[in-house]
Amino acid sequence: MNTSPIVGIVGSAGVYGRWLRAFFETRMGLHVLGHDPADPGSDGEDALLARADVLVFSAPIRHTPALIAHYVARSGGREAGRLWLDVTSTKAASVAAMLASQADVAGLHPMTAPPKSPTLRGRVLAVCEARLTTWRPWLEGLLAALEAECVQVTPERHDRAMALVQAMVHAGHLAQAGVLRTQGDALAELLPLRSASFAMDMAMCARILSLNPAIYEDIQFGNPHVGAVLRGLSVQLARLAVLVEQGDDAARAAFRAEFLDANREAFDAAALAEGNYTFERLGYLLADLADAHTLSVHLPEDRPGSLRALLHVFERHGVSIASLHSSRTQAGELHFRLGFNSGTRRETLAAVAAELAGSGIGRVLPS
Repeated sequence: MNTSPIVGIVGSAGVYGRWLRAFFETRMGLHVLGHDPADPGSDGEDALLARADVLVFSAPIRHTPALIAHYVARSGGREAGRLWLDVTSTKAASVAAMLASQADVAGLHPMTAPPKSPTLRGRVLAVCEARLTTWRPWLEGLLAALEAECVQVTPERHDRAMALVQAMVHAGHLAQAGVLRTQGDALAELLPLRSASFAMDMAMCARILSLNPAIYEDIQFGNPHVGAVLRGLSVQLARLAVLVEQGDDAARAAFRAEFLDANREAFDAAALAEGNYTFERLGYLLADLADAHTLSVHLPEDRPGSLRALLHVFERHGVSIASLHSSRTQAGELHFRLGFNSGTRRETLAAVAAELAGSGIGRVLPS
């Protein structure tokens, strides 16, 4: 095992391929090769097979097993003593394809689109260890560097779970979007009447519809367990519709028994409490984000004391801070969103913004 290996990424021009390349180069200091048909300037397949100690497959679900099989045939045994990984959203077929090689094998599934942050901190990473001999210590180092919440799972269990965790959830939100479309209600007209639940669901719809449609298509069609899950979902919705249309006391009693009581009993009490608390926290966050009395500030110097210096400016101007959240802009910059009491004067906030800019402490972002 090479403790400072050369990494090859198959699919390096894709969004996750680009994120992985930046991670390996900047966070781990490794030399990275990349091949992608969409990038005519990328390294060739033979260069990756000849030089890469670690080969990472980052390709669409539908193409990954055949792509891996192609690399197995082309490698011709050169992969022995090396490590092959993949980062697709299904694991059984891709891991099985990699096991046809002579390399050490593990399947990875980051449970997020490529983040704007440099690591997967705060995200879940499914890890399917398939065949690890000499590369286990290096893989453990990689997982530590990724800073994700790593969950060990078999490829088969992973795919069954993804039919529920991803495919069912996406299908439900796409169905909601379809209902809105066919009912003729414009989202812009409904959002002023939003509940926290509706706002969260519409944010999910917008997220799905804003990203690469091929990814969401493959999540539905590339997992053999999805069909049964969606049939089960449609049965539940059809039963609910029947009861609502029936509308009498018997239907109400059946609704309570089937959809509330039985489901409540099926959930762990601790999970119910934690989930309810999470919902409340998200509701408070949405309320803060909807507040008009805010400033968003980017701190250019990432060092201890930067936030304290920022807060001292507000203190000097007599501004009380009602809420404080950190997030990342579309460009990936870490910024702080500060909310204020409704009586805070705009001219006072303008003076704060001017001092922040003049001192170099922070830059106020456009609203």
